Amino acid sequence: MSYATADDGVRLYYEETGSGRLVILVHEFAGDYRSWEPQLRHFGKRYRTVAFNARGYPPSDVPTQPSAYSQARAVDDIKSVLDHLGEERAHIVGLSMGSSATLHFGFRHADRALSLCVGGCGAGAALDKREQFQGADAIAESIMSSGMDALAERYAIGPARVQFHNKDPRGFAEFKQLLAEHSALGSANTQRGVQRERPSLYTLVDEMQRLTVPTLIITGDEDWQSLMPAILMKQNIPSAGLAVIPNSGHAINLEEPGEYNRILGDFLAQVDSGRWPMRDPRAVSLPLTVKP
Repeated sequence: MSYATADDGVRLYYEETGSGRLVILVHEFAGDYRSWEPQLRHFGKRYRTVAFNARGYPPSDVPTQPSAYSQARAVDDIKSVLDHLGEERAHIVGLSMGSSATLHFGFRHADRALSLCVGGCGAGAALDKREQFQGADAIAESIMSSGMDALAERYAIGPARVQFHNKDPRGFAEFKQLLAEHSALGSANTQRGVQRERPSLYTLVDEMQRLTVPTLIITGDEDWQSLMPAILMKQNIPSAGLAVIPNSGHAINLEEPGEYNRILGDFLAQVDSGRWPMRDPRAVSLPLTVKP
């Protein structure tokens, strides 16, 4: 079993396949490294492709205190994996919770990123939804009292998950089973330390406008909480392109792996060939404001 060690001593389990330029896959709250299997198989043919488990997700260590979990820690953990692998730079690919860490990695460690893929990012970003989103304590308490099986039953069927369920019942059943296997303590602490405390995207516009790393924003068109944040990021990140997968929800890499892999693969190829553009200022004819 392969582990990288974070700055605070937490061990992070990872798996890798392939060779070439490094791609690091960063999973969502309801997923883990196994959620990236379609991408490990596809991109492992062309790249050194690595998926790791966040802290709190066995076989990675599960720190017992919520203070060991945060957005900053999630960013630093990506860097720890990159350092451990002995590479100076990598393509960083994230989904949901992992895409928030990916975006912040670009803010803090732009020199270590070949590119950023920010998928399904923005749940709870709207400023008028912050109080609701910061109710993560209630989710954490429910996890600790009722366990992961109960969370999997509730969490897996939501407005941006039913699309996966309808299209691919077998894949959805596997996704739900893997979620039920997660650590209750690790999941609860992730809710308290990472999900509850991360800043709204609408407070990060200045950082977005300074970001020049090639960036792909990708979302499903029925991932309602991510649609307007995706436009916000496209509007403000001068190196960003936006891809929307039709009739799709949140877990786009699993729900539509062929289309997701095609879009991501085209993006990586353009970046690697030096053909991914910065936005031409002439393309902005009128001011566009995305309301929080």
